[in-house]
Amino acid sequence: MLSSVSRSWPLLLAATTAVALAACSPTFNWREVPIADAGLVALLPCKPDRANRALPFGAESVKVDMAGCETGGATFAVAHASAGSPAQAEAWLVAWRAAMRNQLGGAQLTEGPSALQRATAAPAPVRLDAQPASKGAAPVQVLWFAQSQKDGSVALYQATVLGRPSSPEAAKTFFEGLRLP
Repeated sequence: MLSSVSRSWPLLLAATTAVALAACSPTFNWREVPIADAGLVALLPCKPDRANRALPFGAESVKVDMAGCETGGATFAVAHASAGSPAQAEAWLVAWRAAMRNQLGGAQLTEGPSALQRATAAPAPVRLDAQPASKGAAPVQVLWFAQSQKDGSVALYQATVLGRPSSPEAAKTFFEGLRLP
């Protein structure tokens, strides 16, 4: 009897260790991530990938830097562009929002003013929530905001949650974790 217990001990220890390691690797492993050089710090739930690409903002092609990751059934991302003036920033944000609404097609959209500490009043922060019209499509939550820079330029941001996070608090934590200097 003792020998069968001693033989099963390594299996029990291995199973216990596996369960403990799984418990130590949470789905949402929040970390502060600097976005571009403009000073924004985002709270992301996983290690971000970074990329940049040119996006059409009206008649202009604008370089946009992105940082984002996918975990818990959703993608969390922050995009950044730098406008040369407040007027250009306003025009680009209008174009950015219109492009997003066009991509969302027939989704049910709720869009309105938002707030973020230290964001500019013009262009003002705007929040969009989209519930998909088709059954398999993912919901989208977006926050656009801007901040004036010391050199007269304006940093523009789009923070996005695409999908249904497995934790009901994840999107709230992401949006509340955006900090401007």
